[in-house]
Amino acid sequence: MSESLITHLRHVDLAVPDLARQLDFYAGTWGLTAVAADTGIAFLAAEGSPERYVIRLRQDADKRLDLVSFGAASEADVNALAEHLIAGGVQLVAEPGPLATEGGGYGLRFFDLDGRTIEVSAGVATREHRKIEAGESIPVRLSHVVLNGTDPDRTARWYCDLLGFRLSDTLAGPELGTVMNFMRCSPRHHSLAFARGPHVSLHHVSFELRGIDEFMRGTGRALRAGTRLVWGPGRHLAGSNTFAYFLDPQHNTVEYTTELQELDEDAWHPHVYDMHDPLVQDQWGTADPMSELIARESFNDPDPGLFTAPPA
Repeated sequence: MSESLITHLRHVDLAVPDLARQLDFYAGTWGLTAVAADTGIAFLAAEGSPERYVIRLRQDADKRLDLVSFGAASEADVNALAEHLIAGGVQLVAEPGPLATEGGGYGLRFFDLDGRTIEVSAGVATREHRKIEAGESIPVRLSHVVLNGTDPDRTARWYCDLLGFRLSDTLAGPELGTVMNFMRCSPRHHSLAFARGPHVSLHHVSFELRGIDEFMRGTGRALRAGTRLVWGPGRHLAGSNTFAYFLDPQHNTVEYTTELQELDEDAWHPHVYDMHDPLVQDQWGTADPMSELIARESFNDPDPGLFTAPPA
């Protein structure tokens, strides 16, 4: 697809066995705002974002990634994308039409090539948001999501061809080949990335803070609350963003970040970075070098929901 009809990342929906504990973490320690709830479902927003919500939590016996939702500019673009997907042999979960979830709107759902449920929507109601002030260490917005799979090159090509994403940069190692592909649908370096893992699963969900001071304050708050730090704090080379990775109560990896690179798309050419280079991993040198033990934390559990649409 030569031009993306996708404008941005909207929200990530998670199914969890312990909804109350997960909700307490995201609405407390992590700094999101609970904005709505239904039986067994909770919606959480970022105070600095007009998106109706950035995380949806659903009670379920199985832990799974319910879906990843992206925005489109109009109903016409949603319809055009659906036609393109159908022509490409993609299985639709729900044809374009009104959405019954929080904020409404018009959208479609489909399975990607690895079996994840993806939603693209337009016309979703916005929420009243505000400027995050200096010192406020709460998320401004959802930054990006990274997904595990066994062939990140194949997945990246699918998202380029079917959804119009562009490759920003690649991490690679001589013994593994591609380790991660960073993908964009706007000038922001990445809203999506694909990591090499032993199975299909969620790698991490990233939340953007106001600046370096707020990033460090948020990291400190999470540490004081006893949240397990997986890796960081540091600053990546690809994307030039800061990172501090933690585990939520259901063992999903979540990240605080800030200062993600904005690209000049007319002049940008993707790099292939050596994942073993310490300066690629962390320009500051404040985080431990990436190791097999650290990497394993973000492999997550195999997703039991592949090619199975969430019930809501």
